[in-house]
Amino acid sequence: MKNIFDGLTLFQKIAYPRHKELFERLAKNQTPQAVFIACSDSRVVPNLLVQAEPGDLFIIRNAGNIIPPAGSAYGGTTASLEYAIVALGIRDVIVCGHSNCGAMKGILHPEKLDGMPAVRQWVTYAEPARRAVAEAHPDAADDDVLDLVVDYNVIAQVRNILTFPFVRPLVERNELELYGWVYDIASGHVKGLDATGRRFVPLGGEEKGSPDERHVLASVENDEEFWERL
Repeated sequence: MKNIFDGLTLFQKIAYPRHKELFERLAKNQTPQAVFIACSDSRVVPNLLVQAEPGDLFIIRNAGNIIPPAGSAYGGTTASLEYAIVALGIRDVIVCGHSNCGAMKGILHPEKLDGMPAVRQWVTYAEPARRAVAEAHPDAADDDVLDLVVDYNVIAQVRNILTFPFVRPLVERNELELYGWVYDIASGHVKGLDATGRRFVPLGGEEKGSPDERHVLASVENDEEFWERL
């Protein structure tokens, strides 16, 4: 803990005074630019990744950057998303997965979670991603399967967001934009969903990693298997 306390001292003596006006302004209210849904993994640092200042991101973190679909569970993730969109009026939502994700390893190897019943139950919300990979890539090597499940899980969680009643009207009016990203820790590269919401492209230039939300919403509404899983 020594490094933690040393860091706190540096913040109070150096960092805070340098940004005193910013923190005084933030003490009164917050107006984040985007919701950033990320894994709790210590290697993923949203503010560092997009070079954001305090107050720029409303961050929601959990194991596997998972958003349980509407009606399946109420908890911190659902409440935080609802507050961000309804109370704060945020209209950009980023779901960001990452390479070598332990939660995705758990959904692939549930036997390794026998001593962690809460984790084992939680990662079942990523089961659609595991099934999709098994069906679409039955011959993939183990390392490739993990990468694919990370990708497919981002797709699944973007779709889950579209099931919420406080999201759908905004999507139908083209007032809310979703982004699906995957961050590669080793290279620093980020890829994002294309307009179809099913394929990933490198981010940069005009690519933002945002699918056509209304197209994806229509796809979700017509996906009987998806609704059977709720």
